[in-house]
Amino acid sequence: MDLSAVVLTVGGSVGVFRLVNNGLAKLPIPETARRNTWKWRNISTSFIHSLITGIWAVLCFCLHPEMAEDLISTHSSFSHALVSISIGYFIYDFFDMVLYQKLHQSWELLFHHMVVIMCFGTSVLTCHYVGFSVVALLVEINSIFLHLRQMLLMASLSKTTLYRLNSMVNLGTYMVFRISTLAWMTRWLVINRDNVPLLSYTMGSVGMAIMTAMNIVLFYRLLRSDFLKSSRETKKEKEK
Repeated sequence: MDLSAVVLTVGGSVGVFRLVNNGLAKLPIPETARRNTWKWRNISTSFIHSLITGIWAVLCFCLHPEMAEDLISTHSSFSHALVSISIGYFIYDFFDMVLYQKLHQSWELLFHHMVVIMCFGTSVLTCHYVGFSVVALLVEINSIFLHLRQMLLMASLSKTTLYRLNSMVNLGTYMVFRISTLAWMTRWLVINRDNVPLLSYTMGSVGMAIMTAMNIVLFYRLLRSDFLKSSRETKKEKEK
């Protein structure tokens, strides 16, 4: 894919996700979520992105298994398009937060998005490490349940069976598709140190360190909110 095709794909992706966000404004919104309609539409758009890219990332390896053997130079146009479209989503979401959310509420995600855009951008422009980027997008499988959790909370459905079921699936997929995937990617980067240029290795190492730290903090927050807190509440009810 040449530069013009990359720019067109990324730009088209930005526009599509903007249209999706606008289209969600025309759909019914839970009454309790109407206090912050921007957040509801933003999370819903992120949910759609995760659903598409999470499945797409799995298909990339199913349809082109040889890519798993060489994450540096082997890739298909199918996987290249996935990474390009994801860049468009992160650009859209970056500016959506900049325009409609206060900086102190979004700086962590803004920083995350900048790192992802930089790393994915390098990948699609050089046509190297596309496979590595697709591995990174496997975390979107967990993001499906992570975003669904936020939507259920906004809809005041935190006491439902659906929420409890989603919490368990969310934690399980978090361990498999976030923690384990990041650990595997870090291991791969260390093992292939001699095959990766210094600049790319530095960017990858810094990016992995940031992502790992952010995901460990988020995992603790989820564990405390959905399991430790509910356990304490159950214990108190039994003591009454």
